[in-house]
Amino acid sequence: MESSVRREEEPVLTPRQIFERLDRYVIGQEEAKRAVAIAAHNHLKRVQARRMRRGSLIKKSNILLIGPTGSGKTHIARNLAEILSVPFTTVDATEYTEAGYYGKDVEVMISDLLFKANHSVEDTQRGIIFVDEVDKIARRTQGARNGAGSRDIGGEGVQQALLKLLEGREVFVPMNVTQAWNKSDFVQIDTKDILFICAGTFSDLHEYGDGGTRPVGFGAEDAVRKVQKRITVKQLVDFGMLAEFLGRLPVMVQLHALGEPELLRVLTEPPDSVLREFRELLSYDEIELDITEDALRAVVRFSVEKGLGARGLRSILEHVMADVMFDAPELRRRRLTVDAGFVNARLLRLDAAQLGA
Repeated sequence: MESSVRREEEPVLTPRQIFERLDRYVIGQEEAKRAVAIAAHNHLKRVQARRMRRGSLIKKSNILLIGPTGSGKTHIARNLAEILSVPFTTVDATEYTEAGYYGKDVEVMISDLLFKANHSVEDTQRGIIFVDEVDKIARRTQGARNGAGSRDIGGEGVQQALLKLLEGREVFVPMNVTQAWNKSDFVQIDTKDILFICAGTFSDLHEYGDGGTRPVGFGAEDAVRKVQKRITVKQLVDFGMLAEFLGRLPVMVQLHALGEPELLRVLTEPPDSVLREFRELLSYDEIELDITEDALRAVVRFSVEKGLGARGLRSILEHVMADVMFDAPELRRRRLTVDAGFVNARLLRLDAAQLGA
């Protein structure tokens, strides 16, 4: 009882406080971080008002993140959950089907959150669910758009099934995620205060809502980027998203691809950066690791050329550092310097292996 009263009296984090904490771990995407911070702040105020049993007009601030691979969509959501100190789970929209068909029912994603909350119903009801690959559940059939066309159980059907969760309903969810078919072990969860963050690349969105044309020639890349900055609800509906589904995701945030300067900062600045992780791993073998700036720039350049974004930095560094990590236990009490020549030689080998594949 005391803990619940204490939680009610805790001051709500301001958008600036949320932004500043996100800013420590998420490089770039200033506009996205501001929008997410505002949405999270409003969500906290709504949850607090409901807990204190005050009438409130505040609606759910579910979020839709649109951006290329490796731009930080999952990273923003995961760090937001840590800042708000709430349970968090990531689910893949493509795993779910319309109720009654082979595949996971959408209620199973609430079960995932319940599991992450150690089966605490109260904590589950204020958690965050990150629904990835939401662009993959766009309408696949081109028949009637009023439900009278052919069944689309993995696309439109999933969007329809998600409507009640996004809006906020009391639903029965299986206690055991691995035995969702067991109808005897269910618990009732209210999704009114569960924040849903949906994300997708919508990589071919430029084909919708702009006459089906794509800019070509010099400056085409910049032109495509400008089109992406003007994404509208109409474009998303034409893409295959239900208007009702989008209506329950009022906060639409667009992320851009990270450039070389930003990716260099991703490698070096955040407290949980990949570079810091490698240095810590090698420190256990009493090895001090130095990587030159030119070497880091070579890694970043390779990631940009391959379109891998921030997510690709880890896999590239894992390959580059493989020989060092293998020999590390036998090289105690040393200072190792990794330069651009060392990195480029291994990137050439990696490039050749990819071409061979």
